[in-house]
Amino acid sequence: MKSRLRIVALLGLVGATTVPAQAQIFSIGNGVGNGNGNLGSLNGNNNGNWNIGSGNGTGNGNGSGTPIVNGNMGAFNSGSNNVGAFNGGTGNAGAFNGIGNTGASNGSGNVGAYNGNYNSGSHNGNGNVGAGNGNLNGGSSNGNGNVGGGNGNLNGNMSLPSCFRR
Repeated sequence: MKSRLRIVALLGLVGATTVPAQAQIFSIGNGVGNGNGNLGSLNGNNNGNWNIGSGNGTGNGNGSGTPIVNGNMGAFNSGSNNVGAFNGGTGNAGAFNGIGNTGASNGSGNVGAYNGNYNSGSHNGNGNVGAGNGNLNGGSSNGNGNVGGGNGNLNGNMSLPSCFRR
């Protein structure tokens, strides 16, 4: 009887040591390579947790977030090569440049925000370092090349009251 108990005890010890080793083998490849290379937030989280088996939660949330579309780094850009959001122009570092224009070549090459918007004329609000340049113009070539804000706005609009005309 004693020999049978020894065999059972020995098998119990062997079984107890193999379970953690087996679980360790199963855990390889879980939660690997997640949340890398994103321009944005909340990518590649909570992957590879509480899995039985291998290769779980691998490669999730990589390269997603705010996409680079037409060379833009930011959201809601219809223009190209902008760093920021809501830019309809080209080559801006800022937001809300080149929006709502019926004219051409407005709101490009600015470092700042709210340049070259809602113009019916052309070539307004370009190449500025500052904010609020070249907006609401009916004429052309207003509010360009300024270092500062509030330049070249409300020009050439015949329908505006006289107090807003320049």
